Amino acid sequence: MKLGTKLIHAGVEPDPSTGAIMTPIFQTSTYVQQAPGQHKGYEYARTQNPTRDALQNALAAIENGKHGICFGSGLAATDAVIKLLAPGDEVIASADLYGGTYRIFTKVFARYGIKFHFADLQNADNLLSYVNERTKMIWVETPTNPLLNIIDIAACAALARERNILLAVDNTFASPYLQNPLDLGADLVVHSATKYLGGHSDVVHGAVIVKDDALAQQLAFIQNSCGAVPGPQDCFLVLRGLKTLHVRMQRHCENGETVARFLRQHPKVGKVFWCGFEDHPNHAIAQKQMRGFGGMISFTLKDDSMEAALKVLSGTRLFSLAESLGGVESLIGHPASMTHASIPREERMKNGLVDSLIRLSVGIEDAEDLVKDLEQAIG
Repeated sequence: MKLGTKLIHAGVEPDPSTGAIMTPIFQTSTYVQQAPGQHKGYEYARTQNPTRDALQNALAAIENGKHGICFGSGLAATDAVIKLLAPGDEVIASADLYGGTYRIFTKVFARYGIKFHFADLQNADNLLSYVNERTKMIWVETPTNPLLNIIDIAACAALARERNILLAVDNTFASPYLQNPLDLGADLVVHSATKYLGGHSDVVHGAVIVKDDALAQQLAFIQNSCGAVPGPQDCFLVLRGLKTLHVRMQRHCENGETVARFLRQHPKVGKVFWCGFEDHPNHAIAQKQMRGFGGMISFTLKDDSMEAALKVLSGTRLFSLAESLGGVESLIGHPASMTHASIPREERMKNGLVDSLIRLSVGIEDAEDLVKDLEQAIG
């Protein structure tokens, strides 16, 4: 099946008891057994749920993996992946990454003896400066959050494979519609399904997709043992979101390009970060590993001050000031004080995340209206 067909049909079968075309919400905490150990494949809802199973199968299919494992949030998925490691292990992560990921790495897992190195991975060879015998995982976001840097997944995978290191790719910004890291050699794909997969700003959810059976067994053990599972209603909402991912992402991409090119020509705008620009440092890699360039954009103002940024942030009417991304409605945010506030200012500035940086999640409204909204807000 091609991707659009797969998004609608993969992992989903009509309910055998009623013929319902939509997967039922199995709102139950436990399942009746005929005798101890004799059941219909389900014992307790933390361990298994039919609605969650349907979503896990669908996610595995659309990422060209074998196993999907769902969690209560994107950070719960990240938490489970890092729990594959042991004290003394080391992780190399892309320097520009989601603030919540930086926080869980440095404030939670570093306390348990896991060491994290943050590196500019726009050139995959930079990994070699950090790799040693204790390196067990490489953690990559591409495009990165919020500076839209592009990292060559296949190059990172080749280096990781040679050294028996796991490669995890956070695919939240791209979604499976634009990019499939497992096809490029990654071992694990992580999603905050809250974002593009759900697509309607009405669910919090996370997922990990793998091909390897042993990895899947370890993650399922962590999922069950630690219990950060999603409820069946949340799984139903993500299943519903998947069915329109391809049509939504097409519009996100179209609108993203229109907005990015408008911003680049605006006299009050400084830099515009969008991987679809032909002069983006790794545009060729983006073309190679992605099917489009998405609706995530960041930009700075020539007046590089917090005051100027706040004026724009409070001046939009269609772009809603809010955290998160990937919904059908357009959002505007200020990474320095919102999504990336947990990163120390000196670290943010070193990576180029300045105070006037504004991040857009371009929705699927009429692009002309979005441009006019930004035009009046920037002034």
